[in-house]
Amino acid sequence: MNLTAHALLFDMDGTLVDSTVVVERTWHAFAERHGLDGDAVLASAHGRRTAETVAAHAPAGIDLQAETTRIEADEVLATDGVVAVAGAAELLAQIPAGGWALVTSASRALAESRMGAAGLAMPLEVISADDVRNGKPDPEGYLAAAERLGVDARQAIVLEDARAGIEAGLASGAQVLVIGAHAGPSADGLPRIPDFRGVSVEPAADGQLRLRRVGLPGNGGS
Repeated sequence: MNLTAHALLFDMDGTLVDSTVVVERTWHAFAERHGLDGDAVLASAHGRRTAETVAAHAPAGIDLQAETTRIEADEVLATDGVVAVAGAAELLAQIPAGGWALVTSASRALAESRMGAAGLAMPLEVISADDVRNGKPDPEGYLAAAERLGVDARQAIVLEDARAGIEAGLASGAQVLVIGAHAGPSADGLPRIPDFRGVSVEPAADGQLRLRRVGLPGNGGS
């Protein structure tokens, strides 16, 4: 892998932070409270804002705002089991301060909680669920992040792990690098890495950043 861009735009959950344990526990608890299929709720939740998942599944008559607020408050405090994706801390330490942004479907408070629990520094620019009208797969968040960094989204690399985020990145015009094992039409033909082990960032021509990965024993090579 050898990609160049003027900025790197990272998703959080599943990309930089492994919050699988907390996410599964949260949505199964929501489903149990309302007599829903927990697996079905969870399948649609990844990469999307909490409010959108609640609205899609909550039974009629439920106070959607109150339920969303409850879930988000619980998630901010639920940091047990939240860890960094392998190699993420080492990679972020190599990127210039103005060279990357976080674009997450989590609230700002939840992003700060999970990044902190994983031992990852927050970037200068964060686009959270609080900052957009339309969540992923709409490209609004990635377009806003690129603008804040002073680049055209077509000059950026979006790093994503879920369908909604991959579609958002593609719709923004950015290059998309898939992190992890997501398989589906949106990811077909895109470059992919399992995690950030062996990945480095270095200066390239015209102020760009070069994202490279060398093969590591046991993780599938470059």
